[in-house]
Amino acid sequence: MTEKEKMLKGMIYDPNDSELAELRRRAHILSKKYNDTFEDETEKRKAILDELIPQKSDGVYLQGPIFFDYGVFTKLGKNFYANFNLTVLDVCEVTIGDNVFVGPNVSLLTPKHPLCHEDRNLYVCDKGYVTDKEYGCPIVIGNNCWIAGNVTVLAGAKIGDGCVIGAGSVVTGEIPPNSLAYGNPCRVVRQITEKDRLMYKKELFE
Repeated sequence: MTEKEKMLKGMIYDPNDSELAELRRRAHILSKKYNDTFEDETEKRKAILDELIPQKSDGVYLQGPIFFDYGVFTKLGKNFYANFNLTVLDVCEVTIGDNVFVGPNVSLLTPKHPLCHEDRNLYVCDKGYVTDKEYGCPIVIGNNCWIAGNVTVLAGAKIGDGCVIGAGSVVTGEIPPNSLAYGNPCRVVRQITEKDRLMYKKELFE
C-alpha cells in the first residue's frame, strides 16, 4: 500500500513521502498562481482551478486568496462560493455539496496528529530522512449550507444539508440537517424552520 493510499484511508502515513511531497508542491504552486490573478481574469482562474480541483462542478467561485494542501482530494458541488482566505488541508477527502456559501477565513482541516509527544515528534524513518506520523479523517458538508466567517471545520466533522454555522465556530462532530449551530465546540442552537423565511422578516423591507 502506498503512503497516499494509507493517507486517504485515515491510516498512519509518512507525509514526507516523495509522491505526496510532489502533490503538495503542485497544489501550493497552483494556489499561488490563482492568488496572483485578478477577478476579471475568469478564463485564467478557471484553467488553474481545473488543474487544482478537478472534482468540482459548475458555478464554483473562489474569491481568493486560497490555500490547498492537495486540491485533488477535494470535491466541490454546484454553485460553491468562498470568500477571502479559504484554507483546505485535504489529506483525507473533503466533500462539499451544492449551493454552499463560505465566509472569509474559513479552514477545513482533515489532518490529525498524535496526542503523545513520543508519537508526534520528528524521527528519522527507515528511508533515512526526517518525518513524522500523521493521519486524518474526511470532512463532509451537505447541500445548501452557509458557513460563516472564521469557522474551523476539523477532521471527521459532518455538516448536514441546510445548516448555518455561526461565525467563529469550531466544528468537531456531526451537525444534523437544517440546524443553526455555533460556538467552540460548535453546538446546535435550534432547527431552522419556515418561520426563518424572509417573508416573515417584514422589518427588512420597510
